[in-house]
Amino acid sequence: MTDFLCEALGFDKYEDLTTEYQVKGEFADYGVRVDKQLVAFIEVKRVSTTLSPKHLRQAQSYAVNEGVEWIILTNGINWRAYHLSAGLPVEMDLALDVELLGEETAGQKANQLFYLTRESFKRRQIDELWRQRRATSPKSLATVLVSPPVAEAIRKELWRETKQRVDTEEIVRLLKETVIREDCL
Repeated sequence: MTDFLCEALGFDKYEDLTTEYQVKGEFADYGVRVDKQLVAFIEVKRVSTTLSPKHLRQAQSYAVNEGVEWIILTNGINWRAYHLSAGLPVEMDLALDVELLGEETAGQKANQLFYLTRESFKRRQIDELWRQRRATSPKSLATVLVSPPVAEAIRKELWRETKQRVDTEEIVRLLKETVIREDCL
């Protein structure tokens, strides 16, 4: 794994990577530094292991304790990058999910893996990817759909199309009950 992190992702074995990074008596597989600042933890599982929420919780506790924004979870085939937002409750967003054995072309996979490179972390490009993904997440879209301006626009469009008056509060209620998944609210 260290060879991949160095050769493919551009990290320096001695300057950027700390194996078995100690966090309150436990150990993250890798601590990743860019310009001497800790930017991510990498939790590595065996290739035969399916990545699960349990593995993510393990790495999340390391990140919360150290104030790190990024968690990379991998089994060598699947690479997932999560952004951790400080505060209570802690919010975790999946920013990147690359499956090396998936159907995408090698070029598409390489383009996605670029966000995990030292260069991307240094330029904070992975942060921009996360902001884009968060802006179009189901939760963000659901929030916009039930906002007063959108509900008002729907009310007007319903009048134009059906000549039926529907209250904006009723539109919001119906959106929440019939259109938007409960976990998005």
